[in-house]
Amino acid sequence: MSTPQCRLDCSWSPVEGSNGRLEFTLTHMAGAPLENFKLAYTTLTRADDLSQAHNAKISERMANFHEILPPAGLVLRPGEHWTFAVNSLTRKAVHRTDGVSTAYVTLADGTAVDVASGDLLLKGRAPSMAPQLIPEGKVTVPLMALPWPQKVEAGGFGAAPVALYPASAEGDAYAALSEVLSLSQRLFPNAMVPFSFAEVDGAQALDVARASGLPSGGYRLEFKPDSVALSHGDAAGLTYGLITLAQILHGAHQKPDVFKFPTSGSIADHPRFEWRGCHLDVSRQVYDYSAVERFVDILAWNKMNVLHWHLTDDEGWRLEIKAYPELTEIGSRMGPGEKMRPQLGTGAKGRSGYFTQAQVRQLVEHAERLHVDIMPEFDVPGHCLCVLAALPHLIDPDEVPNSYMSVQGYPNNALNPGMDETYAFLEKVFGEIAELFPFPYVHVGGDEVAHGAWLKSPKAQALMAEKGLEGTPELQAHLLSRVQQMLAARGKKLSGWDEVSHGGGVDPKGTLLMAWQKPELGLELVNQGYEVVMCPGQAYYLDMVQADDWLEPGLSWAGTVPPETTYEYEATGNLPPEQAGRIKGVQGCIWSENLTTRARFNHMVFPRLSAIAEAGWSDQFQKDWQRFAALSKLMPVL
Repeated sequence: MSTPQCRLDCSWSPVEGSNGRLEFTLTHMAGAPLENFKLAYTTLTRADDLSQAHNAKISERMANFHEILPPAGLVLRPGEHWTFAVNSLTRKAVHRTDGVSTAYVTLADGTAVDVASGDLLLKGRAPSMAPQLIPEGKVTVPLMALPWPQKVEAGGFGAAPVALYPASAEGDAYAALSEVLSLSQRLFPNAMVPFSFAEVDGAQALDVARASGLPSGGYRLEFKPDSVALSHGDAAGLTYGLITLAQILHGAHQKPDVFKFPTSGSIADHPRFEWRGCHLDVSRQVYDYSAVERFVDILAWNKMNVLHWHLTDDEGWRLEIKAYPELTEIGSRMGPGEKMRPQLGTGAKGRSGYFTQAQVRQLVEHAERLHVDIMPEFDVPGHCLCVLAALPHLIDPDEVPNSYMSVQGYPNNALNPGMDETYAFLEKVFGEIAELFPFPYVHVGGDEVAHGAWLKSPKAQALMAEKGLEGTPELQAHLLSRVQQMLAARGKKLSGWDEVSHGGGVDPKGTLLMAWQKPELGLELVNQGYEVVMCPGQAYYLDMVQADDWLEPGLSWAGTVPPETTYEYEATGNLPPEQAGRIKGVQGCIWSENLTTRARFNHMVFPRLSAIAEAGWSDQFQKDWQRFAALSKLMPVL
């Protein structure tokens, strides 16, 4: 018989005194009758512990995963419906992406079959339409360069040359030219190339030379009617200067009515901050190697210089570790029949994927040629459900099950500081990570360990009694202090989220923390002696919704973050100069729970990524929202 084909529609309606109600309709559209089945769906709008389903029974819930049993004896034939409701929720639905992410039915023979679904509907009123997020914009200087240079002394402008060719250059300039030319061709395969190695009709001469006195990453461009001179102080400055020239040519070739090529004048430029980064979560969704490599290319085109690679989380382990093949054999897999239950974006077919060590080395080399460093993150001690699923010997067998719950709804998901096995595991994993990544920092997470974690573990209780520790924060600090020692023994420095400062176990000297929970934390961490990268959710979390309207996708725990808010945010705030100097830079954060399609990724990430790039590079007094709006439309997307 033919496989049943079904669709699940979902609507949310407010209920006074609660977080509202989800109402579902499962429609059998075609195929064999549906009987003796179970329905599973994933959603950010989770049922809470007390939730009761109307006309159904909740048989299992794990974070965003829900399994629902229909009434006994229910049979659905093509054209028939089953409706049910979930009455008690952990949060209100506020946007269309707060409904069903994925769904499937498990048939009587155990086969899982995907169920189609769509946006969450709003019951009782029409949803407000999503607004235009980026204005058309306006340029006063007809120059395509983003981030905007520190100093532009514009003279005349004219039509763009066909390309630039190296009339005089040192040996390293040819390699840099080749690298930036290849970068441009990868990002814009249908556009005119910016550089040629041979003099051709319509091309213009480019003279490249090293110069003293320029800051790190700095360069200078001098424009004449028939030539351009590029001076640079180091290899990074050479690459950045070439990227600026490539951008200027790209704009003038693509939109000659708006952008031109300088015939006189100069550009003097250098980065404002040392750290201009973006975090990419590849745990919650599976990204293939080519997507991450292109993302590195996009960072380079934006003159960003750090990829913070979030390789592990509750939902999946994405890095080959030779000492523990179970981490990828089990911990990278999620779906029906797997140890890891489906979550957002996972349907009947499940999902799996990880990066081999050979791929990591290849990506690191690719990024280095573009002056992008890669900082790996192995998130400990929380966010480790996939680790514990793969390596159950790391669980205290006498710990009370479900004795604590993470904010994402995962029970007992943290590595236990009271177990010797934990430290043996961490030594081996951080040892392999340190060998793979030459960057001096390794990010260890340290965030969102649930209140009360490990307090029902006899092994953790024994450690508390032995060391005089009190509560979860001090247990975590004990573990992280040992991790800091492991990294130091391998020549690495510890980086983490701002919660690493809790409990007093980590030495602030040489420790780099990301201030994510609120902007004010940056000042607090600076005063405690940490180096700080600013990435507050209220401005730099690129999974946050960009408008209040129902039809705009995204999360909203940190508020509404339109592109203009991201662009205007100032990392140093009102810090005095001596404290502002401890702000190492800025970083965007891409958390991928909700970014289940490439289209949604591009909608959420761009152009806010370029807004952060400009904040990291350009002087704050150079900001011009209308100019940015016009320029950002020519920037690449994934």
